[in-house]
Amino acid sequence: MPSVRSLLALGLLVTPAVFASPVPQGNGNDNGCKNGQGNGLSKKCTSTSSSTSRSTSTSISTSASTPASTSRSATVTPTSTTTPSTIASPTSTTPSPTSAASSTPSPSSTTPTSSGFKLLTPTKTATTGPLASATGMADAAIAAGKYFGTAADIPGTGAASDPYYLAALNNIHNFNQITPANIMKWQYLEPQQNVFDFTGADQFVALAKTNQKIIRCHTLNWYQQLPSWLSNPATPWTNETLMAVLVNHIDNVMGHFGDSCYAWDVVNEVFNDDATATWRDTIWYRTSGPSFVSVAFRAANAAKAKYGLKTKLYYNDYNIEYLYPKSNMAQQLVANLTTQGINVDGVGLQSHFANTFTPSLSSQQQNMAAFTALKNAKGANIEVAVTELDVRVPDTGSLFAPSASVTAAIQNQQVQFYWNTVNACATTAGCVGVTVWDFVDTYSWIPSTFAGTGFGDLYYQPGGANTPLVGKAAIDAIIDGFQNVQPVVVLAEKSMA
Repeated sequence: MPSVRSLLALGLLVTPAVFASPVPQGNGNDNGCKNGQGNGLSKKCTSTSSSTSRSTSTSISTSASTPASTSRSATVTPTSTTTPSTIASPTSTTPSPTSAASSTPSPSSTTPTSSGFKLLTPTKTATTGPLASATGMADAAIAAGKYFGTAADIPGTGAASDPYYLAALNNIHNFNQITPANIMKWQYLEPQQNVFDFTGADQFVALAKTNQKIIRCHTLNWYQQLPSWLSNPATPWTNETLMAVLVNHIDNVMGHFGDSCYAWDVVNEVFNDDATATWRDTIWYRTSGPSFVSVAFRAANAAKAKYGLKTKLYYNDYNIEYLYPKSNMAQQLVANLTTQGINVDGVGLQSHFANTFTPSLSSQQQNMAAFTALKNAKGANIEVAVTELDVRVPDTGSLFAPSASVTAAIQNQQVQFYWNTVNACATTAGCVGVTVWDFVDTYSWIPSTFAGTGFGDLYYQPGGANTPLVGKAAIDAIIDGFQNVQPVVVLAEKSMA
């Protein structure tokens, strides 16, 4: 494989500046809401939805049918998939720190990989990426002892009826893990107090099981997407009444899904993005103070014991992907729960990035090492997972036709940043896998949330929804990031203050 230096000399790879301590403004979902837009798609979330307009009657095909016309170019088209005889489950092992970090290569832009993919200088019309029968991103992850997956906002949305989207989603070579982007959030599961509706979520689970995918369930406690009876009660909540509602929700939801969930994001996004990472002002915090987190994890652990579950329990947040006050606060949160004898199995690093600010490979490795050095209440090391990865870039075009601002240089930055995060996980023993926050620009939350940006996912559809997908060079970077694994574990110096 040519060295990065030689590729730079040839002008084939643009290496962006990376930041050991990036400034967090906008480096996440600051409004806490992941929205979809375009092509008549329903919004993915609202802060206090009082009704659930999402249709759960949409029939989801577990093996998408082939449209009458398909492309023979290097695009993903619906087809049957070949399922490997075995699928590796993620495992967490204790890191063995070394005194110095090994040098990890960056992705080549011209060298064929062992899987047959060629890393090309990206353009907005690139046709790189795996076909349904080829070795893909999940195959590379499994070979590295990890998983690779995606969030999917189904059922009841345009994606659920897009045969090209479904073909790529169901392809086990692409994704062997899946996260429900919205359908397991509170407004859908408990639209009325103590009245549970699992219809849509059960459809999601059925699709995942049919295609042999690990499910990361998301999320039991968040301050967004709450039904109106919870966010605007007729009688103000007290600590006792609100915590009883929280415990009841967790018990019912975890009991219903059981071990269908490899992991649950028990608590999601409790800290602000200010310099001291103070607690976010939410209905949970205003009513119960920080104790709602311990209540939630106690309830989740109690449900595990009650129903005999193996599912893992996570804290999930953004802007905790590098050593910064918010990451330190998340580490302290886990440590405090452990001190109370409350078990936490893992921490989800959301990783919503942009081409202008993304932590470097070494910064992410150091941060992962800091989390995985922590012990939980059972004496095991905390595991980490990249849970919501995307890399947005400046783009004023449509979801189907990126603008001229999406240059090859910017796409090279995007390729590098996808590679950095995947390789950080691949080289960290306690990182179990990587999940992207959906994978087709058509159904992306980015443009409606971060004005003037987009093109952040792995595929796009030049012909619009329900047309063939075109893979981006980031797909090759993900495969390469899992394959080019060096035995790197970085000891991190951190302040827990």
